[in-house]
Amino acid sequence: MIIVLVLSFLACATGSSAQNPEWINYTNGTYIYAIGEEGGNMWIGTSGGLVRINQQTRETTFYNKCNSGLVHNYIRALAIDGKGNKWIGTGRLGLSRFDGTNLTNYTTSNSALPNDYIRAIAIDKKGIAWIGTHPWPGTQGGGLAAFDGTRWTIFDTTNSGLPSKFIRAIAINRSGTKWIATEKGLARFDGSTWFVYSRSNSGLPCDSVCYVSFDSKGNNWIGTERGLAKFDGTNWTVFNTANSALPENYVWCLTIDSNDQVWVGTWSKGLARFDGTQWTAYNPANSGLVRGDIRALFIDRSGNKWVGTYGGGLQRFDGKAWTMYNTSNSGLPYNQINSLTIDRSGRKWLGTEAEGAGKFAESQWTTFNTSNSGLPNNKIWFNSIAVDRFGAAWFGTYGSGLVSFDGSKWTLYNTSNSGLPHNSIWSVAAEENGVIWIGTEGAGLAKYDSTAWTVYRMSNSNIPNDYVWSIAIDRNGDKWIGAYGNGLARFDGMNWTSYNRSNSGLPSNVINTIAIDSAGSKWIGTRDGGLAKFDGRNWTVYNRSNSGLPDNEIWCIAIDGNDNKWIGTFSGGLAKFDGANWKVYNSLNSGLPDDHIMSIAIDGNDNKWIGMSWGAGLAVFREGGVVLKATSNNDKSN
Repeated sequence: MIIVLVLSFLACATGSSAQNPEWINYTNGTYIYAIGEEGGNMWIGTSGGLVRINQQTRETTFYNKCNSGLVHNYIRALAIDGKGNKWIGTGRLGLSRFDGTNLTNYTTSNSALPNDYIRAIAIDKKGIAWIGTHPWPGTQGGGLAAFDGTRWTIFDTTNSGLPSKFIRAIAINRSGTKWIATEKGLARFDGSTWFVYSRSNSGLPCDSVCYVSFDSKGNNWIGTERGLAKFDGTNWTVFNTANSALPENYVWCLTIDSNDQVWVGTWSKGLARFDGTQWTAYNPANSGLVRGDIRALFIDRSGNKWVGTYGGGLQRFDGKAWTMYNTSNSGLPYNQINSLTIDRSGRKWLGTEAEGAGKFAESQWTTFNTSNSGLPNNKIWFNSIAVDRFGAAWFGTYGSGLVSFDGSKWTLYNTSNSGLPHNSIWSVAAEENGVIWIGTEGAGLAKYDSTAWTVYRMSNSNIPNDYVWSIAIDRNGDKWIGAYGNGLARFDGMNWTSYNRSNSGLPSNVINTIAIDSAGSKWIGTRDGGLAKFDGRNWTVYNRSNSGLPDNEIWCIAIDGNDNKWIGTFSGGLAKFDGANWKVYNSLNSGLPDDHIMSIAIDGNDNKWIGMSWGAGLAVFREGGVVLKATSNNDKSN
């Protein structure tokens, strides 16, 4: 059954009003992959959803999984047909068609779509949508699909001349011939006959083809990983860094203006214009272009060039001036949230995979990265943010040590200037007395009391493993350590007690997360064995087979004021467990943007703050409606 959603009735507010929605989704939209135009509006496909920009007023409208029913936020392809339907291809969960009011989703589960990762869409003269998929490793299917609104036709390597199931781009010329860029050459399909151009049989400089476009004379311009090629149907001309002023051989995208000038977007060296004789380069050093890694190009009806970058947002170039456009619905620095915690004042602190850290307080976002703060690295690892009793935030980076921020001053600790035993931090916890505990990648557990460092390794203690993925501290001050591959350990300050599959009811020796409830019971999320509860004597295991747990791989756990356990899984979404009953929230039955949960914390208003990946960003959920007023926070979150 195809899923049809009417936007005017969807407010991500199951059982509540649009003014007080149950779900809110904050995303970063600075990673631009697709651009289109309809009437006076530009439509932008970003890593954080779909954006509509009114060209005259610059009014911006944001569409994401939560507020519109878009199949997923991570948009990789966009095409607009003659009726004004927007065809939106995601890099995660399939295809959406949006007619301005109704939104229809197509996935491998409800249609003949061959794979849910869509990289390219083109519309032919008959209104048929040609959809190119690019399967993730481990997923089935792939190839090219033609969809006329009712019937699907699938082309793959077994039933057609398509050389690869990994499609990067599709272009359709005036005669209706489809040109398909793949990782194994350029395919031409005229509706009955296939022909594949490769390095071995043509002048194509590389079999990894990224993009195709046509000029007014019918010449094909082809972007590859090893240069730009022009093909007039007979002869090939190749432009590369050795024989031209092309700034980089890796050509990701291109477009051609009304004067047949070719505009080339490179992987990392900016934008280039070629008029047939002369090259003009645009990069951050010589122009207003903010980033050199170009991922989308489009020329509007007025001749303006719209440039989408990887992390630098969207710009318009009118030939003289560069104009920035906002494509994010928040100040979220990045859409993969590895770590998340909430301090006693209710401030949210989050760590991202690639763009540093963020703080959300009193409706204001603050971003911290290597450019504007004392962060030594923009990659904050899982379980690696803690706030101490004085309000200082501690961030564990991957590869550059530990850093603290007291609101004005940054202090860096690494192997060169302190007793920290390793610069790759896997976990951080703050004790009530101000002591900081740091789990490292292969160098054990470190304790820092603001003066002295103590390191516990396998060589000098009974810690079961030097790879410490998670840390929790109970009301007695005992430390509970998730040792990667060697189970769980308790440290009371003197003695170590180890629990593993051999000597306890622990279902797996790979521990991702630990949370402690009001009764002192430990809730342990494992990599492959589900959820375990340990009350000090007895073990209880919950998994997909014996409970309502949707996935046995658990990445995070938070416990609310009523002792409900909120469990974030790798691919099954979010589960709530009240001790007797399970309730699962996923991307199909709720406003949850993605089923891959990386981190979770609960604030004093009982809002669940959920960190995800794959363009999903940060979600906020509260049964009965989200409450964003400032409050103190006393919940135990992880």
